[in-house]
Amino acid sequence: MLIDLKIKNYALIEKLEMRPSPVLNIITGETGAGKSIMLGAIGLLLGNRADTKLLFKQDEKCVIEGVFDISSYNLQELFAKEDLDFDDQCILRREISPSGKSRAFVNDTPVTLDVIRKIGENLMDIHSQHDTLQLGDTSYQLNILDIYAGNTASMGNTTFDIYAGNLSYLRNYNESYRQFKKLESDYRKLTDQLAQAQKEHDYHAFLLNELVEAGLQAKEQEELEEELKQLENAEDIKLKLTQAVQSLTESEFNITSALKDTVHLIGQLAQFSSKYEELRTRTESCMIELNDVSAELEDAERSTEADPQRTEEVQERLNLIYTLQRKHQVLTIAELLEIQRELEDKVGSVLNLDNAIASTEKAMKQAEKDVLEKAATLSERRRASFETFQQELYVLVADLGMPNARIVIQHSEVAPTATGTDDINILFSANKGAQPQTLIKAASGGEFSRLMLSIKYMLADKTALPTIVFDEIDTGISGEVAVKVGKMMQQMAQKHQIIAISHLPQIAAQGNSHYFVYKEDTAERTISRVRKLDEEERVNEIAHMIAGANPSANAYQSAKELLSL
Repeated sequence: MLIDLKIKNYALIEKLEMRPSPVLNIITGETGAGKSIMLGAIGLLLGNRADTKLLFKQDEKCVIEGVFDISSYNLQELFAKEDLDFDDQCILRREISPSGKSRAFVNDTPVTLDVIRKIGENLMDIHSQHDTLQLGDTSYQLNILDIYAGNTASMGNTTFDIYAGNLSYLRNYNESYRQFKKLESDYRKLTDQLAQAQKEHDYHAFLLNELVEAGLQAKEQEELEEELKQLENAEDIKLKLTQAVQSLTESEFNITSALKDTVHLIGQLAQFSSKYEELRTRTESCMIELNDVSAELEDAERSTEADPQRTEEVQERLNLIYTLQRKHQVLTIAELLEIQRELEDKVGSVLNLDNAIASTEKAMKQAEKDVLEKAATLSERRRASFETFQQELYVLVADLGMPNARIVIQHSEVAPTATGTDDINILFSANKGAQPQTLIKAASGGEFSRLMLSIKYMLADKTALPTIVFDEIDTGISGEVAVKVGKMMQQMAQKHQIIAISHLPQIAAQGNSHYFVYKEDTAERTISRVRKLDEEERVNEIAHMIAGANPSANAYQSAKELLSL
């Protein structure tokens, strides 16, 4: 329930504060005085987008604040989910700076627009003339029937779950439907992947087989390239190795003989000083190392032979490696081996996809079965409510001046959608003998208004909304019907706080509190103001609504009679 509303620096409103009654509040005023501006401000409070063009003073920020009593609306879980402290009184605030920056607060905690919208949707339902036009939309009609049938409780954009604690029939179905559609999408993607994989399978298998048959080894290329160099230069290598061995061991002045003599001579000096013994040892080590080198050179020389057959084998092997590298546009065997692993995954993925498709298809069929079962339950509950909905709505509209009205719910089954397997269309005729037609074709503006009010009245007890706002829902009605509309609002106000903007005196007289919106011209500009009327002021205002600017004594008497009702 809205306890207090403050609007500052918004459109034509410089500063406004109102503390509405917990029951029926009426707002009246001349056309253009600012009644709808107040609704625009409340819309911002509930999360609508802001526009700096609507600032009263362009150099000051706009502030809209609402204080709500939420003690009995079980919103603790929502507050906890959004990481907000819960209190019995909730303060929603919007601030729009001259630069265009918008900020939202819940109990002085900064929040996103999405959060303030989620909370606001649980506090107020604003019914505008646009909602009346929505009544002609079949999806809106289906939503109404779901509320009436107890499948879910929803008004406007707000949804309340009233079945089994937190789980409504519609929400239960919708969750299953979303799961089914996800599995259906996954299945379609997998089958598409399989079709594409099968197109590429033969080519990938050919490439993989080519690499597997090549039997590539990690360091093979470097080793083969080195071996080929030796094979191609075998004669030159053998000649140089022979010359090296001769220089070390076979020539007249070979190094090994010279070292042997040096070791012997230094050894004769060892008796004179330890340093000579050390030198002899070092020289002897050199001689031993040189003999090892000479032996290895001899082995290398003996093993080095020109081998045309091996040369050809190495060249062919390297040519195969180079061909594969060019084909796959890489430079190393390591990269070829990585490509081989990738091809193994792609070729193997066809089998993996078959398994994934089978598993997903099984889950999808089970989900579809679940969807159809829940859709059947949902549809059965809807159809069970048709007769009582038609009858109750007829009684209400008949009392509002349409005694010959006929209301028929046209129903057909469709493939599962997010709302079930039912296609609903409310058919209507206001006149005797007329065939019921769709609301768009059959209902006038006044009939639409009366239908919508009757439906809101029927649904009021089935929703958890504390505050309902009607923006000129009385369009197109007058006389005794208007009196009945006012009484209907009074009855709704016994369980809900009602704020009604009206231009009819019959409805204005029904209010527990009456607010008057008016324009005031200053030296600089026009300002919208609002004040709560006392009893005498209410008589004057209703008399003006009856007779215009200069009401007669009869108009004043009629105003008093309306108030006395």
